[in-house]
Amino acid sequence: MKIGYARVSTQDQNLTLQLDALKKADCEKIYQEKISGTRTDRPELTKLLEHARTGDVVVIWKLDRLGRSLHHLLNLVAELEAKGIGLKSLNDPVDTTTPQGRLVFRIFASLAEFERELIKERTTAGVAAAREKGKVLGRPKGLSEGAEKQLKIVKMLHANKVPATEIAQQLNLSRNTVKKYIDLGSTLS
Repeated sequence: MKIGYARVSTQDQNLTLQLDALKKADCEKIYQEKISGTRTDRPELTKLLEHARTGDVVVIWKLDRLGRSLHHLLNLVAELEAKGIGLKSLNDPVDTTTPQGRLVFRIFASLAEFERELIKERTTAGVAAAREKGKVLGRPKGLSEGAEKQLKIVKMLHANKVPATEIAQQLNLSRNTVKKYIDLGSTLS
């Protein structure tokens, strides 16, 4: 049986492309989730691994949809192989149901690890070079100009005993943002 697995990292992303491809690949069951690939607890992946049986093939859109790291991906594939379950990627030439596919998987995994290490080295070198030139990295400190204006208005309305819910409606802000502004305003006073 072909079992599909589709994953996107955020709620804003869409699974449609992956689901359509998995259906076209004749997957009888498709597990799907919207969760970061870096998370160790992926409930749908866990269910898939519990459900899959010897002779099944797990079908994925791309290798990066399955493993959170090369090490994790290799462990997952080893676990699948130990159970007699194959892995097929629709957009990578990987099909572990064949000896050639297993070889290609290991080569791709090694190349992916090499690429990640190169990116990491370049990023580290770029950050070091920027710091050497005196550049300040990261998010700017404090509130933006627009947020400063909103803070002043919230403080004024709050001082006049306007309820937080009403302030949020008037300024088209969430109630939580208004509460944060009120708390921030009281710490700045």
